[in-house]
Amino acid sequence: MKKVIILGSTGSIGTQTLDVIKNFRENFEIVGLTAYNNVELLSKQIREFNPKVVAVKDEDKANQLRENLKKNVEILTGSKGLQEIVKYDADLVVVAVEGIAGLIPTVTAIQRGKDIALANKEVLVTAGQIVMDLVKKKDITLLPVDSEHSAILQCLRGNDKKEVSRLILTASGGPFRGKKKEDLRKVTVNEALNHPNWKMGKKITIDSATLMNKGFEVIEAKWLFDISEDKIDVIVHPQSIIHSMVEYIDGSVIAQLAAADMRIPIQYALNYPTRNYINGINFLDFSLTTQLTFEKPDLETFRCLSLAYEALKIGGTMTTVLNAADEIAVSLFLNKKIEFLQIAEIIEESMKEHNNIQNPTLDDIINVDKEVKEKIAKKYMR
Repeated sequence: MKKVIILGSTGSIGTQTLDVIKNFRENFEIVGLTAYNNVELLSKQIREFNPKVVAVKDEDKANQLRENLKKNVEILTGSKGLQEIVKYDADLVVVAVEGIAGLIPTVTAIQRGKDIALANKEVLVTAGQIVMDLVKKKDITLLPVDSEHSAILQCLRGNDKKEVSRLILTASGGPFRGKKKEDLRKVTVNEALNHPNWKMGKKITIDSATLMNKGFEVIEAKWLFDISEDKIDVIVHPQSIIHSMVEYIDGSVIAQLAAADMRIPIQYALNYPTRNYINGINFLDFSLTTQLTFEKPDLETFRCLSLAYEALKIGGTMTTVLNAADEIAVSLFLNKKIEFLQIAEIIEESMKEHNNIQNPTLDDIINVDKEVKEKIAKKYMR
């Protein structure tokens, strides 16, 4: 049995990961689970999957969890709890916790020789060089859970990377596809959260609306597949049927197609290199698929994507600034402190003000993240 720890088990990816594992109970043992503070759902997961250890953010929530449970399970707390839980005996750590909080636990897990199923963008966006160097040093497997990167992994399989011409990441275009800047000046939070194809958490849904999500994926793709940013393109594909493509030097393009269901890339990461059937998965019916369309992204209206390319070209801590500024700006928008278009403005301003560190340490990355967030919060949360 493959022993698994899930960081962020009560979130969207975490719950879907457990749903996939239900299909293969004989193949997996849940060793550890973590949640931010949703102890009600975590309690249900503990009863169903019997982990040895769990972690929550606050001590008060940990006490509440102890009162809810009559099981012999170790309960850890705080950021230290996230670091400690990945030290337990396990084969695979699913990193589905949001934010830069996932960075240190991921690094710790890799140092301990554990394979990683990565659903956290911040790990590679902020520290791609450090993480991938460590992956090579420890000779572990890091598998992407994002549908786009999972698609590329599948399209590359069995082929020589030297024959790759470019990677093509597909984007749905989000709820504001086709809109211009003037149309977006007064959009509401609810409008921005109304994604046409995917059900996701609030942060990633807003990032999809700004196309920053795709910018992060470009940065991730560079590190995951060891390819330069000038060979990574983004194309808008509203139907979300093609999840990404690889173009080869002979002009051939291999694409991965599937229904818009995150359980498909999750099962691929969990079962890699094999595939397994999941109950309830919808298969594509090509007789009902009337069209597949493609558009260039509007980089003038959706500035976040071009800012991500810019940060990646600069390198160093600039991608950390990009991520930190986006995180706090999205939070400000969700809390109705700023307008939608100010998200990109705040990110661009933060990048212009930053003194870049070209070869940062983990401490540099953590410090830059904190400084950028504090500076923006001080300015906009008066």
